[in-house]
This record gives sequence, C-alpha cells and structure tokens, in this order.
Amino acid sequence: MPLPLRRASSPRWAPEPPVPLPPGGIVHVPGRGEFFVRDTGGPGTPLLLLHGWTASADLNWFAQYEALRAAGHRVVALDHRGHGRGLRTYVDFTLEDCADDAVAVAEHLRLGPVTAVGYSMGGPVALLAARRRRDAVSGVVLCATSSNWRALRLRGLWYSMSSLRLALGVAPYGLWRGGLRAVGLPDGPQTTWVASELVRGSSRDIAEAGRELGRFDARPWLGELDVPAAVVLTRDDHAVPPRWQRALASGLGAAVFESPGDHFAAAKEAEGFNRALIDAVRHVAAPVAAAAAA
Repeated sequence: MPLPLRRASSPRWAPEPPVPLPPGGIVHVPGRGEFFVRDTGGPGTPLLLLHGWTASADLNWFAQYEALRAAGHRVVALDHRGHGRGLRTYVDFTLEDCADDAVAVAEHLRLGPVTAVGYSMGGPVALLAARRRRDAVSGVVLCATSSNWRALRLRGLWYSMSSLRLALGVAPYGLWRGGLRAVGLPDGPQTTWVASELVRGSSRDIAEAGRELGRFDARPWLGELDVPAAVVLTRDDHAVPPRWQRALASGLGAAVFESPGDHFAAAKEAEGFNRALIDAVRHVAAPVAAAAAA
C-alpha cells in the first residue's frame, strides 16, 4: 500500500541557481586532491575567482560569471577547501593552503599566469598566491577586502568560532535560513538556493577559516609585492569598512574602482559592481599586456 504524501507546512522551492552557471566538475590535481571548479572555457585571458568566507564560488560569483566571460575572459572559479564542494581533509584549514590549491588548479588546467580576483576572504588568498607564486599570478583584483583582519571590532566574531562550529554541526540548514531571515532575506526561491549552497560547507573548516582570517595581517609585507593590482571598493560596506579597503589600496599602490552597495554588492548590486570589476580587471591586465608585447 503506498504511503500518503506528506503535506508541506510551508512553500517549497527547488534549490536552483537564479541564473545559468558555467560548466562545473571535479578537477583532480595529482598529489593535492579533487577540487570542484567552474570553467567558462574559451580563449580569453584567464581570471581565477576566489570566493569569500562561508560562501561557495557559485554563491559569491554567480552574477559575475557571464559578465566577465562576455568581457573576453576565460573565467575559472573553485570552491576553497571546507567550503561548498571544496576539498575535505584532516589537515587544519590555512589560507596558505587555499592559495596553493588555487595555483595548483590553475597550473593543472594550463591557464598560464592568471589574474587572481579575490572577494572578502578571497582577497587574502589572492595576496598569498601572488606572494608565494609570483610566476603563476600576473595580477590581483581585490574586492570588498582588507590587508588586516585583526581589528578590535572583529575580535568577538573570531572568538565565537567554537560556538559557530557547534551550531553548524547540530542544525546547519536552520542556522543559515535563520541568518538569511535576520538580514532581511525572507524564504523564497533564491534564498532556498543560497541556503543550499551555505549548508554544503564543513562546520569545522568554516570555523577554522574564521580563526585564520582573524589572524591575517599582510601589512608587514604588502609593499614587497610587485604585482599589478586594483581594489574594487564597496562604498556602503559595514563588514569591511571603506577605509580598510582604501588602506589596502594604499599599501599596494593599487588603483581604486568604486562599486555601489554593501559587503554583498556582488549579488545585490551586480550591475554597478560588474562595471567596477571589469574596469579593475582591465586596469590590471594593461601592464601585463604591455610587458608581453615588449
């Protein structure tokens, strides 16, 4: 006898992305592991997109993939270890490992030197990749990020990582949905997809990533980087204040391209953010192209 269908107590939506996404799949890098990668393919100049804390590549960059492809780029994005569909390992999370993962994926795909585009936590990953493997990184574009994450105002957040790990381990879906509602994003098709991406992450690695980010301070070596750089500044950002973003640009000698919106501008203010991002990428690519032609 067939079982009766369970009546839904609230509307249900399939966790589908709001836009078509580039082809994605597992890339096996010998000696390092398997990584989930989006890749638009094509002959365009390569961009390596590095997402922010707690997110996945799709969640961070879904509104940028097509715009960057249409601007003439081959766009490659990976999920960082412990985030999204990213690598799971017994090794403790470090930003240095994320940087080495990104470079290893780019080399495995034979992209040649890439422009590393980092958002929020992806900014430190991009900086570390440029510092550790200057031969593999031709430029950096740093969005909604900072060179120093040790600020007093963030210390309480980093100290709460043990509690976050416990909560994510016990009730990850409920925690993420509750958080989305708290910031004014009611249940609906898009937030269902957002929650489904957030819940993919490892509670252990996300908590450790938060601690690692709280220890990051590139200021002692920032001026040593000789890589072309640009900063996409999110004007109304309260998570990473604009003055922090300007300090990063000053330390690098980087040009600043302003975007409307807060820390979630890549999704919420996609049109304005994409204009600033494409201009920043072009600015970084210009000296690289000139050097290649010389």
